[in-house]
Amino acid sequence: MAASTLKAVILIGGPMKGTRFRPLSLDVPKPLFPIAGHPMIYHLIESCSKVEGLNEVLLIGSYQHDEPKLKEFILNTRAMFSLQIRYYQEFAQLGTAGGIYHFRDQIQNGNPEAFFVFNCDVCGDFPLIEMLKFHRSKRRGDHYSHREQYTMLGTEATRQQSLNYGCIVSKKETGEVLHYVEKPETFVSATINCGVYLFSMHIFQHLFKAFESNQNNTKFGHRPFESILPPTYRNESISLEHNILTQLASSDKLFVYHTSAFWSQIKSAAATIYANRQYLKIYRKQNPDLLCESSDLGPRIIGDVYIHKTAQVDPTAVIGPNVSVGKGAIIGAGVRIRESLILENAQIHDHACILYSIIGWDSSVGAYTRVEGTPNDPNPDKPFSKIEVKGLFNDKGQLNPSITTIGSRVQVPAEILILNTIVLPNKGISGSEVNKIIL
Repeated sequence: MAASTLKAVILIGGPMKGTRFRPLSLDVPKPLFPIAGHPMIYHLIESCSKVEGLNEVLLIGSYQHDEPKLKEFILNTRAMFSLQIRYYQEFAQLGTAGGIYHFRDQIQNGNPEAFFVFNCDVCGDFPLIEMLKFHRSKRRGDHYSHREQYTMLGTEATRQQSLNYGCIVSKKETGEVLHYVEKPETFVSATINCGVYLFSMHIFQHLFKAFESNQNNTKFGHRPFESILPPTYRNESISLEHNILTQLASSDKLFVYHTSAFWSQIKSAAATIYANRQYLKIYRKQNPDLLCESSDLGPRIIGDVYIHKTAQVDPTAVIGPNVSVGKGAIIGAGVRIRESLILENAQIHDHACILYSIIGWDSSVGAYTRVEGTPNDPNPDKPFSKIEVKGLFNDKGQLNPSITTIGSRVQVPAEILILNTIVLPNKGISGSEVNKIIL
């Protein structure tokens, strides 16, 4: 019997989003930022490519349709995975469900059985095949219709951190969702929403009801962009979490599939270091040929390391663990790099040391310079702990210690120290910098 048709929708946001990701998102759309050698969104599409019957991926966001880097990525990835990949541009930011409803005809075209939905700023070892089997199993029994069912991916968090996520209360035996609250003020459940869903086509009935309710609301101008939109476009913003999931809870049709595999959000630049480490670990398990190994003629490799085939690395360098080196990068003699991302065409001169840092595109770090940041990892002593999403500054107005981020086309001089510092693109550095933002 032929496999049923499936689709995937990835919500990629737009240029007004991802402000916490700056300066990295100043040069490339956030979904295209490279982690473990590939754009962030690539890892989601790769997961989709492993699901039988899933042959089309729709990207929905508010980036310009002719964004050159996005167009190039789609062309390359389409050929790599033999998937239909299309981008649909929102006229404005429509929330986490408004874009899905706006492009409902494109999603429903071909009458697919169901479609996955991903928030773009999540990363993980996604169990999509297992999630699909779980989803289909809920058709059985007298209480479930043949086609109307919805599944969300959930994982565990600490009691305190759960307050920063959507919280799910479900039946342990069946996974049926009884209650859903987005970022509650008090503890509700340690099971949190992973931002990955599998919906049957009946979801559009619920989206229509939310859309219709918004249209009946005559108070315009209380959401971003609403005041500048034509009347026919006003109030089209729909929140999947607030308008849809809360209504579907306790409907006998919404279920949660639990995963204990790696999952994290990527809200800030600091989160990319942790995500890079975890994706390299997945490479080790699923595709070890992507990782480098030490050899008599090459650099010393410690742990999981990705080095692009066009990068030049001196044999005396020591790289790893958990390092990704991008296309065309040059790593000099005696260089030490650990827990860092070296982006395309960056150059690290002899005997420099890079720890917990991101070195931007076309940037250069001088000889004997030390660039170091502070890791922002989950607490290893707390089971189910997630990355803490901290603001740039603490309550005293001081810069919170975090990874060092060197923007694109920055020249870092020789023999200095850069510690816990953010440097915007094209900025000059004359000496050592500690706990600063260089604008």
